[in-house]
Amino acid sequence: MPFPRATGILLHPTSLPARGGIGDFGPGAYRFVDFLATARQGIWQVLPLGPLGFGNSPYSSTSAFAGNSLLISLERLMEHGWIDASGLALLRGEGSLVDYDEVRETKVPLLIKAARKFLKQASPTQRQRFENFCSQNNWWLEDFVLFDGLRDHHEAESWNQWPRGLARREESALQQARRDLEEELDVKRVIQFAFFEQWHALRAYCHNRSIRIAGDIAIFVNYDSADVWTNPFLFRLDENLNPDVVSGVPPDAFSATGQRWGNPLYRWDVMRERGYQWWIQRMHWALETCDYIRIDHFRGFEKFWEIPAHEPTAVHGRWVEGPCDDIFGKLREALGGLPFFAEDLGFITPEVHALRDRLGIPGMAVMQFGFGDPGAHIYLPHRLTQNRVVYTGTHDNDTLVAWWRCCTDYERDAARAYLGSHDGDVHWAFIRAAQASVADLSIIPLQDVLGLGSEARMNTPSLPEGNWRWRFQPGDLTSDIAKRLAVLAEVTDRQPQPCPAPQQEDFAA
Repeated sequence: MPFPRATGILLHPTSLPARGGIGDFGPGAYRFVDFLATARQGIWQVLPLGPLGFGNSPYSSTSAFAGNSLLISLERLMEHGWIDASGLALLRGEGSLVDYDEVRETKVPLLIKAARKFLKQASPTQRQRFENFCSQNNWWLEDFVLFDGLRDHHEAESWNQWPRGLARREESALQQARRDLEEELDVKRVIQFAFFEQWHALRAYCHNRSIRIAGDIAIFVNYDSADVWTNPFLFRLDENLNPDVVSGVPPDAFSATGQRWGNPLYRWDVMRERGYQWWIQRMHWALETCDYIRIDHFRGFEKFWEIPAHEPTAVHGRWVEGPCDDIFGKLREALGGLPFFAEDLGFITPEVHALRDRLGIPGMAVMQFGFGDPGAHIYLPHRLTQNRVVYTGTHDNDTLVAWWRCCTDYERDAARAYLGSHDGDVHWAFIRAAQASVADLSIIPLQDVLGLGSEARMNTPSLPEGNWRWRFQPGDLTSDIAKRLAVLAEVTDRQPQPCPAPQQEDFAA
């Protein structure tokens, strides 16, 4: 579907200033939205918002439907009496790097305490709102809270290591677990309720300022997730419920052994027989929380790399046909359109481009990739079409300033020739070129807007630890930067367009 011409900022909520050692949906988020509005930005792009799994990556989640409880604002809970001010006094400040172990140790107990207080003291109106949430979301919520409770009880051990009755979801074992964990499950329901109430309130605030949310969906899900535990018949598992084959990508110029991601692969034949109902639910739910969706690893819908689970690397895999047009036809019918754009970076075949074009889904262009050789020019503004999303860089790239310091002489000379004089502000030269392009959407990571170096890099794909930690400082978003962005948005015809603004209050109101 066509997107209105717009520009926006890529920033995951964990990078916001907030009390508690991690960004969240509190006052810092609202100040950021105010900055976006002043800067005439029409889009806020976030990464996946699910509960974190291995490596604290938002792309490694224990649920395709639940929310990351660490994003709940303690400050908003405190404002309405669910947490004492003394509980926040000892927490880390607003702008330091995220220390996930410390955040879990200090923030999670406060969330649990707040949830218990809610269960005991919620007003009739609040209680009704909570019960409505549980009833409406029963289809994913009950499996998730039980999975999460059992995971806590078994000290984060993978579900296939639980007692047989629980691993195989025998009804008697599940009923006993619900009885044993009754109080913990109530707490987890409240925490999910709080997450979605706060997120929907923040999204409504965005809509009131003509700002749309672009979300992100990973094509695959974690093996150790509520999704696989609940629906093992939808995944390629053996008789012992272990993955038979797993996901990844083959060897290329960047890796001699490829990338073995390890996610279980789908039984697409079973998905098709069931009308892709799980995917329809997933995408429908995603569009309940966001306005546009970026689909990560889009090429996997055309062909995916299948690796035998016993293989230690991605070398001995094979390409297998994906569901192609079939699944998107069902999604279009169920959703009334395809408000998606595709992550189609790297080595992409003509067949993948053809699928994307048939569906009318925009692809991505990352300018940082555009100067390596003549073949890379497909990422530069003069080669783009309207149905594209142009970026200066993504969460997986180093920042523009860092790239400029480390790129080859060939790339630097090519960029100088293309962008012209930039008076030392190479990041603004890139931003101007992206905004001036014909691409309908232009998205800039906040790190590039601020002109930061490698210290602000969000993720280095080859490093398993130390990622997803960066946060900006409270004073970074100046009026001068907002004005510069606003003037650029106006002169490039990317001014925000009004959007629906549903009335939404969070549960603590």
